[in-house]
Amino acid sequence: MVISYLFLFVAFIIDLGDAQNMCAETRCGGHGPSIRFPFRLNNQPDDCGYSGFNLSCTDTNLTVLELPISVKLFVKQIDYKSQIIQLYDPHHCFPRPQLQWLKVSNSSRFRFQVHNPYNDLSDYALFNCSPRSENKYRLISCLSGPTYQVYPATYITASLISCTKMYSLLSIPDAIIFHPDKFVQLNWSTPDCRYCEEIRGKRCVKSNSSESGIQCISTHTKGVLILKLKISGAILGPFIILLSVFALYRFYIYDKVEKEHRAKIEKFLEDYRNFRPTRYSYADVKRITNQFAEKLGEGAYGIVFKGKLSNEIHVAVKILNTSMGNGEEFINEVGTMARIHHVNVVRLVGFCADGFRRALVYEFLPNDSLEKFISSTAAKNLILNWNKLQDIAYGVAKGIEYLHQGCDQRILHFDIKPHNVLLDQSFNPKISDFGLAKLCSKDQSAVSMTTARGTVGYIAPEVFSRNFGNVSAKADVYSFGILLLEIVGGRKNVDITVENTSEVYFPEWIYNLLEQKEDIRIFVEDDGDAKIAKKLAIVGLWCIQWHPMNRPSIKNVVQMLEGEGDKLTMPPNPFASVGPIKSSANIPTKRLNNELEVIPELE
Repeated sequence: MVISYLFLFVAFIIDLGDAQNMCAETRCGGHGPSIRFPFRLNNQPDDCGYSGFNLSCTDTNLTVLELPISVKLFVKQIDYKSQIIQLYDPHHCFPRPQLQWLKVSNSSRFRFQVHNPYNDLSDYALFNCSPRSENKYRLISCLSGPTYQVYPATYITASLISCTKMYSLLSIPDAIIFHPDKFVQLNWSTPDCRYCEEIRGKRCVKSNSSESGIQCISTHTKGVLILKLKISGAILGPFIILLSVFALYRFYIYDKVEKEHRAKIEKFLEDYRNFRPTRYSYADVKRITNQFAEKLGEGAYGIVFKGKLSNEIHVAVKILNTSMGNGEEFINEVGTMARIHHVNVVRLVGFCADGFRRALVYEFLPNDSLEKFISSTAAKNLILNWNKLQDIAYGVAKGIEYLHQGCDQRILHFDIKPHNVLLDQSFNPKISDFGLAKLCSKDQSAVSMTTARGTVGYIAPEVFSRNFGNVSAKADVYSFGILLLEIVGGRKNVDITVENTSEVYFPEWIYNLLEQKEDIRIFVEDDGDAKIAKKLAIVGLWCIQWHPMNRPSIKNVVQMLEGEGDKLTMPPNPFASVGPIKSSANIPTKRLNNELEVIPELE
């Protein structure tokens, strides 16, 4: 409610300001003659001016009088007290034949300004003469050319010898003929604002209620605006005060929470000062990324930019979104990766914790993620051969094995997926993004969790519900199995563009192909490649068994990938125990993972 009143107040003030400023005195480009009633610019409302008094500005900010004819004249000066406007021709040649505006005295609100109407207005005829003609009349040089000459003559004089009449100009000032490059003066009688202008501080404005169509007002319009603002303030003042108190309270709460988050992070960094990588200031981060010039990607927790520490060392800088979470992802990432040094895990070069700004600095891997090379929608012409895909799968498994068994504490990643497998210049894989990771002791067989974590399609069933068993390191094995099957099929396990009602469970389709001994070569062409694809598929199916106890450990997975594919046995059907539906290899069933109900765990 308070916000609504604020919007109404702001809109009211804007409307007042617009009403006062739309018809305010102005100039073209801030210089030139002042423009006010009865004149108006063509971009101002009609009520700002009088009919036939339209002006416009050129690209060079010159003022133009727009007469009801095809010719436009430039304005030199406007005298509002005398009601005289001075005009000049942009071509400096008033008596040109196409300048029919000279008849303006009969077609517009303006009249020629003359001192003596009987002597200063004359009728002229213009004659085209040969250069050899001897004439006593004054030559109009701006209309003449190298092969002819133009002379004026009044109607009371005889015709010029050896000349041809061009056209007539009636009732025009003599200055137009004899000084065509000078300016002329026009005056207007309607509307008559001279009375308003002669009263100091008064201006003429349009009025529909007055018989003359105009009225005089004070130039001190600011006083009117201030009065209206006072009235508005008296009405809306209490709401503004309430809004201010509310905003201060929200700011206080936000600042208090933010300080708690900063203190939490600083305490964590102090505890890990012997392990942590280089700490950078936010100014360092801007320098490293060249003011965030090159964006590499964006996720739910932040944006990644390319940067460099030197000409030889390039990095990827992830600017964390402080509106997400309470700093837990930052602590997870730094606390976990500070302990890790493995060829198949991305290296954390440094971090930034500068006030509310947080960033992570990783080594830069030029070939992006594995997802780009296996997703059917993203791969296109980016193709890796099957030997390289097998090496990548083996490298990811070795990286997970290191996380589970190679550190002082076991690290569970909880977000293994192709998007989080980065590739270096030689396409060696490195596991990244430890924002969801958890630490536990090596002798701890189960992990306590209160909420599910991970990416839909890669989350193990027990992470959703304890009906499938306790959460353990086998959750990463399940996610790795889905990754292997995506490598085999060259497609994502979850296609968010397909409605859930029509989504098929791709792993079950792979299992049915192998169980019914149908040709796995639907994905490959070469026999040797078919063996690799079959091997990866079987290992993947072992990894995605629904119950954790039926899955191999990551150490056994590594051994399976190192061995010969022909020696691998088919795993039990991981889908038979979760539903009565049996499907053929040609018609996959819906993915059953969507049908699981999330059951919250108790501490």
